[in-house]
Formats: sequence, structure tokens, C-alpha cells
Amino acid sequence: MQTDRKEMMTLLEKNALDARALSGALGLREKEVYPHLAHIHRSLKALQKRLVITPYCCRLCGFTFTDRKKFHPPGRCPRCKQGSIEPALFKIEDSRRREAKGSSD
Repeated sequence: MQTDRKEMMTLLEKNALDARALSGALGLREKEVYPHLAHIHRSLKALQKRLVITPYCCRLCGFTFTDRKKFHPPGRCPRCKQGSIEPALFKIEDSRRREAKGSSD
């Protein structure tokens, strides 16, 4: 049996998932997923992998939270002040493969 974090890494290597999908797959509360994501983000460099994040986005005005450093979702949009936020997606990629792809262009 794998730890929650290892199981989460296995899921994220296969598919891009949001925190709610991860919490459902692992049987955790959604707010428990975010500290695991932060830890995974820090530890992937040693494995020559990286956590790719599709950022949070406002459903109403389209504002994208590209510079956000936190994993928790924002409360509301700074542009339109509404709370309808599209969740971020998380995926683990091999950083060596990405570098090789970039150098062949």
C-alpha cells in the first residue's frame, strides 16, 4: 500500500487533475490535498520531474491567476470581484523530456 502522497504522484503522472478529483480518488478532504501538492512540488526536482500547473481562472471575466504561488484556490477574482473560479489542474511531467523537446525545435 502506497502513502497518500505517492498515490497522488502516480495519479498525476497519468492525468492532469484538480484538487477535487484528487481528493475523491484518495478519500481525502479537498483542503488536505493542497499541502501534499506543495510537498510534491518541492520534492520533484530531485526526481528530475516537475509539477505543471494549469492556473486558476475566473469563469466570468476570464482573468487567469498565472503568477499565483499558493496551491489553495483564490477566494475571488481581483478583476470582477466574483467568486466563480475554475480550478487549477496539476500534472507531473518528466523535466528531461521537456528539455529534450525544447532543444529539438
